[in-house]
Amino acid sequence: MHRPSAPSSSSSPPPVPAAPRTRWWQTVRARVGFFLAVPVLGLISPYLGFAMMVVAVFLVWKDGSWNRGTKAAATVVAFALLGSVAPDRPEDGARGTEARPGGKAVVGAGTGDAGTVGIPARTTPPPPPSPSPTARPRPAAKDYRGMSLDDARKAAEAAGFGVDEHDASDQDKSIWMRLNWTVCFQRTGWTSSGTKSIDFGAVKKGAPCPREDGGAIPWPTMPNLVWKTWRTAHKEVAALGTVPADRVMASTAYVNDQLPDEGEYDDWRVCVTDPAKGEDVTVDLWVTLELTHPDNGCPAPDREDGDRPSLPDRDDDGDPDYRDPFPGDRHRNSTFPNGLPGGSGGSSDGNGSGGGWNCPRTRWC
Repeated sequence: MHRPSAPSSSSSPPPVPAAPRTRWWQTVRARVGFFLAVPVLGLISPYLGFAMMVVAVFLVWKDGSWNRGTKAAATVVAFALLGSVAPDRPEDGARGTEARPGGKAVVGAGTGDAGTVGIPARTTPPPPPSPSPTARPRPAAKDYRGMSLDDARKAAEAAGFGVDEHDASDQDKSIWMRLNWTVCFQRTGWTSSGTKSIDFGAVKKGAPCPREDGGAIPWPTMPNLVWKTWRTAHKEVAALGTVPADRVMASTAYVNDQLPDEGEYDDWRVCVTDPAKGEDVTVDLWVTLELTHPDNGCPAPDREDGDRPSLPDRDDDGDPDYRDPFPGDRHRNSTFPNGLPGGSGGSSDGNGSGGGWNCPRTRWC
């Protein structure tokens, strides 16, 4: 039987594989250098310090030659080194953006968790101020002041304007019946869509314009007309311009007096005016002038009959004595000289019945 021959003792042993070469950044010295570089770069810039800390911690945990406890301790040391050179938090503890000299800002230096690192914020320069747009000149328009609001509105619309209107006085009344309003102010402009516009400030027809838009109307006041003739007083009131002449009314100052036909009391005298002296005479008023015959005078202001003054009427027939042709006969007066309807039909003398005055041999009978 053939047996295999034993290996010769002179044969060479198999080659031993070479130990793997350690790279420089995996050496202990390199790791220690990375850790020491954390505070140095942190002083230059917190960004660089933070980046170096991440690299150092990564290398420690990637190496398998250190146990977990050593790696954890190295990580804590890395954070401590970076925290020792991190900028202090502001005293007010306000988180957000902190202004720094030179226009720089630091973000995150507030009430965050312990160990939060202040990181400089990027400051965006403010945009340059835009040049103010040149004011667009107001559109030109015809002068509509003094026209009725209705006519002014139609003319402005025909000229291409959008029209608005308002009460030019401080009363701010709603405008109805534009024919009865007069334009005092106008202001042109542009709408948001670029069309022309005009705004009219108006007052009631006959009213004076205020000195400025939205101001009080300077109404004329009632002058002192007492003891002036009706003819003169009527002209003065009409000359005020706010009340038409046909709205100045005549009345009697005495309740039992009566005005003669129109034109026959032109020389009668004014005793009372409504409105009174010094009061505003507005366009909505009717002016009343209370008149008396020049021979009678005006009622005394302190009379006992209040606002119902009466002239003497002895026979109480409704005719004051000054114009009663039969002042002693109550059955006859200026309206019924032949006797009141239903009466005795004649005058009563001293011997007659009918309740007349007994006035023989007097000028009244």
